Amino acid sequence: MYKRILLAYDGSVSGQRALLDCQDLAQWAQSELTLVAVMPLNMDVMGMGVGVYDPHLMERDKAVMQTVLNEGIAQLAAAGHQATGEVLVGETVDEITKYARKIAADLIVVGHKHLDSWAARWWRGSISKALIEHAPCSVLVAITQ
Repeated sequence: MYKRILLAYDGSVSGQRALLDCQDLAQWAQSELTLVAVMPLNMDVMGMGVGVYDPHLMERDKAVMQTVLNEGIAQLAAAGHQATGEVLVGETVDEITKYARKIAADLIVVGHKHLDSWAARWWRGSISKALIEHAPCSVLVAITQ
């Protein structure tokens, strides 16, 4: 069944819902749990489409994401699960699918919040929808309203 579960975790309400669903599945299937948090490559835009990489900003943001990831791992540990985690840098869907292949995941769990307006849905897009299209394994989308 689902022996290796990868949870894309960001600490949001929908991420918390995904963590709870992931926890239930892991207990049922006695799965290995891995959490990943994906942060975009930060570039300061200087104008005319020119960006500058800021390593200090990147390290600060990575430390924040690592804290969020550690909190998710601690929640799982409190429920009796062992989990590992890693902060990834890059385009969210690409990084999650690449990592799922790397660990031979059987299931990817991701949270999703319904966006209220059509403009928000158009502008932001849907990571969960894109993930379903590109994932190398099954995807569970935990929905929050």
